[in-house]
Amino acid sequence: MEYRKLGNTGIEVSEIAFGAEFLVERPYEDTEELIRACEENGINFVDCWMSEPDVRSHLGNAIKDNRENWVIQGHLGSTWQNEQYVRTREMDKVVPAFEDFMERFQIDTLDFGMIHYVDQLDDYNEIMNGPFIEYVRKLKREGTIAHIGLSTHNPDIGLLAAQNPEIELLMFSINPAFDMFGSMDDIEEYRREDAYDREFSSINPKRAELYELCEKNGTALTVMKGFAGGNLLADETSPFGVALTPVQCIHYALEQKGVSSIFVGVKTPDELAESLKYCSASESEKDYSQVLKNAPKHSFKGQCTYCGHCQPCSSGIDIAMVNKLFDLAKNHDEVPASVQEHYNNLKYNATECIACGECEIRCPFEVHIVDVMLDAQDLFGF
Repeated sequence: MEYRKLGNTGIEVSEIAFGAEFLVERPYEDTEELIRACEENGINFVDCWMSEPDVRSHLGNAIKDNRENWVIQGHLGSTWQNEQYVRTREMDKVVPAFEDFMERFQIDTLDFGMIHYVDQLDDYNEIMNGPFIEYVRKLKREGTIAHIGLSTHNPDIGLLAAQNPEIELLMFSINPAFDMFGSMDDIEEYRREDAYDREFSSINPKRAELYELCEKNGTALTVMKGFAGGNLLADETSPFGVALTPVQCIHYALEQKGVSSIFVGVKTPDELAESLKYCSASESEKDYSQVLKNAPKHSFKGQCTYCGHCQPCSSGIDIAMVNKLFDLAKNHDEVPASVQEHYNNLKYNATECIACGECEIRCPFEVHIVDVMLDAQDLFGF
């Protein structure tokens, strides 16, 4: 198992982490078995967004003897009402639900107190300008939570959070399918049958911008939905018409800039073992590029995914970054000032391209990179 630091916090966590959502309504023995399997394989990071009381108690009991070895993400705003999960910002529900979390986990300090599931701008603004954030700040001042985090599926919200110094960790949904989407304020959009019948055929540059910003600002980035709810693991449900392996999905997430760790949702030690194969996988086993390039639906052929396979450039150009900035700017009437500034600050930009074509030979998606460099020169100026 390899370990990475969580942004500016300095905390080191396993690249593969445990997402415990499938333990809801399961006996304690299942939790115990999975926690022990995690510990035996070097996993030290767990997320619990679930409000169901038993799953919290089971996880708390399973890790209590080794609490010092675990980093825990727990969520504020995830509540249990009338025997079901309810996301809420009503403080008379939020406070007792969080106190219940701490009691059932048998802890005095939570490593990351996560502002739970913020996908709408109005919701974000209400949280950041009201009693919710005041409560979170109070918990941090008192030492009940060590760090503040936020979970979202919407890159617009993610960008706001990554610019907010109070938010030290962002939990975001990252996989090759979701990365084709723009900004959505409803996770159900990803599940529609026609969801992928859109103009996107490569990673949306706004999401790439988010990952870049997290790395730049030192905002820790952790990954949820790495398998797209399991849909990417079968030909029948994959939006590309072909399955990826857990190893390929994990590698895709961990390759994105700023990412520290990916939470894998598994039901059994055998399923966990499939994800742990990443730790010993060869580069060819990790490589998802040929699968996407030759997918029967939504082929990425000719589209830059910012994967970096084109490097190194003999002129020192960060080819993926130039492509990314070009994609961000090309559909605007005028180049956004922030994008132009980022381009201007590149050590080497498209004007340094000597059209040697070596990058095109290495590109798995057959992108005409030299043409992109020429177009970027025209768009951004010499």
